[in-house]
Amino acid sequence: MTVGLKQIFAGGALAQDCPSRVVLDHVTSKWGVLVVIALDGRTLRWGELRRAVQGISEKMLAQTLKTFEADGLVVRHARPVIPPHVEYSLTPLGQELVALLQPLLVWAANNADTMLARD
Repeated sequence: MTVGLKQIFAGGALAQDCPSRVVLDHVTSKWGVLVVIALDGRTLRWGELRRAVQGISEKMLAQTLKTFEADGLVVRHARPVIPPHVEYSLTPLGQELVALLQPLLVWAANNADTMLARD
């Protein structure tokens, strides 16, 4: 069921126990946003994804991918070959998330210099 912003606030989305907080925590983390954006429109192997998201540690990449796989945002394709060949791509739900995050990232890029100059 899809709800609008007014319904979300009326239903208590700002409440401490609202499940949307868990979802927001997953998808708006620093690394979470970058991982989904890196996977936009492509399938990447572990090393390719780590190089695409510069600065992410192996631990954080593994944790983020595991969370996103459990959330249904990312699908993990493991091929039974030696050495192991594992690829990651977005599910339709992950692709929907990317479409929503892109305007935020454009806004951040357009305003970063102005905001950081105030420090």
